Amino acid sequence: MGLYDRSLAYRLRRREDRPEHVALVITERDLLERGAYDTLSGFFGWAFEYGAEEVTVYVGVLDEAAAPTLKRELADIDAPEPVAVRGPADTDRADAPIQVSIGLGGKHEFAEAVRGIAHEVADGTLDPESIDETDVESRLVFPDEPDLVIKTGAERLSDFMIWQSVYSELYFTDVNWRDFRKRDYLRALLDYADRKRRFGR
Repeated sequence: MGLYDRSLAYRLRRREDRPEHVALVITERDLLERGAYDTLSGFFGWAFEYGAEEVTVYVGVLDEAAAPTLKRELADIDAPEPVAVRGPADTDRADAPIQVSIGLGGKHEFAEAVRGIAHEVADGTLDPESIDETDVESRLVFPDEPDLVIKTGAERLSDFMIWQSVYSELYFTDVNWRDFRKRDYLRALLDYADRKRRFGR
């Protein structure tokens, strides 16, 4: 770790506000770059080193045919905690400290949750008057809300966790994934520590 990185780490040690759940938005194209998986493995390590208890990664894909290959590669990634990977057709909840979504967009995930609720109402097993946000959240593949969402490259979320990230702090960096380093992650944490979360208030 260089002098600048040590300076960032020192500043961060003096701050108490750290995200327990960190999310990262990258693309299929990002993972085609040389060393991309090593960077992702490093990212997992940095997150848990600096206090995260959960990490979610959303990989946007242009071609769903690439999803099975990405799913296999990401399931075998070197990580400090167990990894649960879900693809576009998956509906099982992702229960692991590290969760990876491959092309499973927020709109589709939300629509599936609503469809499940509609079936239960039609079956008479769910009273429509009793439905609240917990009924939606319990049917999501990725139910937990991130404290911090990091997006590399362009400033857009690309259909990532549209329900779960409504109160998240968003951090956009123009650093592309191929160039993302630990110092960039530490900058994101320091930026998060400087914010006052309002949770919609």
